[in-house]
Amino acid sequence: REAAFLGEPPGAGPWEAALFGRVLQRADCLQHCLGRQLGAAPSAHRASHAIRRDFEQREPYNYLQVAFFQLKKLDQAVSAAHTFFVANPQHLQMREDIEKYRRMSGVKSDNFRDLEATPHWEAYETGVQHYNADEYLQAVARLEESLTEALSALEECRALCEGPWEDEDDEEEEMQPGLYEAIAAHYIQVLKCRQQCVLEIATKPGRISATEDFIPSHLDLLQFAYDQVGNQAVAAECAASYLLFYPTDEPMLEKMKQYRTVLGEDTAVTARESIQHYVQRSLMEKKLIYYAVEHLGGTFNDPDLWTPDELIPENLKEKHREDQEKQKQETLDVEGRKKRGPLPFEGIAVTMDSRQMNGTQRVVFDRVLMESECKDLLRLTKAAGEAGDGYRARRSPHTPHERFEGLTVLKAMQLAQNGDVDWRDAKLLLQASEKSRKIIESYFTPGKKLHFSFTHLVCRTAVDEEQEGRMDLSHPVHADNCLLDPEGQECWREPPAYVYRDYSGILYLNDDFQGGGLFFTEMDTVTVTAEVHPKCGRLVAFSSGKENPHGVWAVSRGRRCAIALWYTHSQEHAEQERVKAEELMEQRAVEQDRPDGEEHQEADHRGRSSSELPVPSGGARPASRRHKPGSDRTQHPKELRARDEF
Repeated sequence: REAAFLGEPPGAGPWEAALFGRVLQRADCLQHCLGRQLGAAPSAHRASHAIRRDFEQREPYNYLQVAFFQLKKLDQAVSAAHTFFVANPQHLQMREDIEKYRRMSGVKSDNFRDLEATPHWEAYETGVQHYNADEYLQAVARLEESLTEALSALEECRALCEGPWEDEDDEEEEMQPGLYEAIAAHYIQVLKCRQQCVLEIATKPGRISATEDFIPSHLDLLQFAYDQVGNQAVAAECAASYLLFYPTDEPMLEKMKQYRTVLGEDTAVTARESIQHYVQRSLMEKKLIYYAVEHLGGTFNDPDLWTPDELIPENLKEKHREDQEKQKQETLDVEGRKKRGPLPFEGIAVTMDSRQMNGTQRVVFDRVLMESECKDLLRLTKAAGEAGDGYRARRSPHTPHERFEGLTVLKAMQLAQNGDVDWRDAKLLLQASEKSRKIIESYFTPGKKLHFSFTHLVCRTAVDEEQEGRMDLSHPVHADNCLLDPEGQECWREPPAYVYRDYSGILYLNDDFQGGGLFFTEMDTVTVTAEVHPKCGRLVAFSSGKENPHGVWAVSRGRRCAIALWYTHSQEHAEQERVKAEELMEQRAVEQDRPDGEEHQEADHRGRSSSELPVPSGGARPASRRHKPGSDRTQHPKELRARDEF
């Protein structure tokens, strides 16, 4: 194997001494340069992961803007705030601070500048604007500048990859590798880092996803722009450079024929040396990485779409395609989340997102309800059960080992109207489900209305005498808007499936039971990809299609209660019972109107949204330190129930 890789017999020369001789010389050179430039031991030049991450997220500017503000240096405070905000566009507190700065006297529009602006991105965006406006002469100048700066930034990024070995597993007791295994592992880590640099320079600050084919796209735009200004010689050079990435691209090959006709067949047309070097070096590194993955193990997420198929080992090609597709989807998920904007209620936390749940269009929120609100809704299920109307316990349709109980929002209102349940508890069911709808809509489909399809307050209770030897599920694996076919790896979106459902949610009310957790699977219905454990106030939400097959583990002891929620973009399939329930609630509000104003006062307390509570507006300061944990809680009079903050 060694002979095949080196292209010569193992003992054909002192390659080892020659190799390590150069390595030692480079190490000596680096150590000398670092000591001369920085004046300290090389070990002092390394920053921790946390510090590097803070600087990548421009966290120091969050503190700088506070310091400048306190020093009454508004122009510098604004620039620092804007610099931080560019890289963190969803930072709520900084958004508020930026708006405050805009309203302050003495602040000029020129103060809002990005102190960390990357030259290649400024030039690229300006160049594309000129290109789109058919201003090709100006576009050429800025796109050339962008390409030069991007290649320079790439070299700087690659140089920073030559850091110390970073143990991904971090297992101290693992057997240490030998000389060549350790060298190979560290070198491949460096090569992978260098390969990822193209994504770093292609990602605009504040964004997650990189611009696809960032370097090739420059050449594509340049060849067209040069052609438009009459410089076919440079246009042909750009086209030849582009073909190094995509040698079989038909439109570009056709353009090359046209350029050769104009310039003359005898005219030599070659790709740019800088691009030749870039492509050759990248291909060499990919070859080494794929060899290591194939023979030494590990994984590699190739950042480039143009990697030749023949370079990838046969047994890795399918995995390569799957990884690229998954990476693209994950990028879309995260980028989509960046665009979603803030959640509509304070205090809610995103506990798990799609990436952490190994899927797409999945999320878990916590603190949607408070403990007191969960207790009130649980009391509603108990009162409704005692009333014996609409909430009768019966054997679950999915398993004989559990009893199933369900209550709709309309039935809850009707029970309240009859005096069987507390009106406030019935109203809370409406409010909690509406709050969940707003959260899910803002997260998954901002700007696109989600309608209720069905709302169901559901409890599943284990039948004590029938749990021994139980092997089934509380709810079998299924998808919410299509008929799952595990054998055919398909999900048929046709009746009797609820094909109009777009998103689903479950708002949990308790955790004092065994089992009953939600789990997601692959299309085969057996490979579990993620699990969600119920607890009060936890909301799990996901798209209703084939990408999210899910089921519920058996409830082996106790009673599991939750609000099951389904949503649709189709207004014609909106839940009509909910409209009637809201009408009953409005009717009740009119009837409660008393002369002494007592009910008015109580209703005002109950109707106030937690997001409407007045928040002290202090001076600008880093939001990460603005509130202490738990400081957002507000004390209320004892007679006011906490859940009335809705």
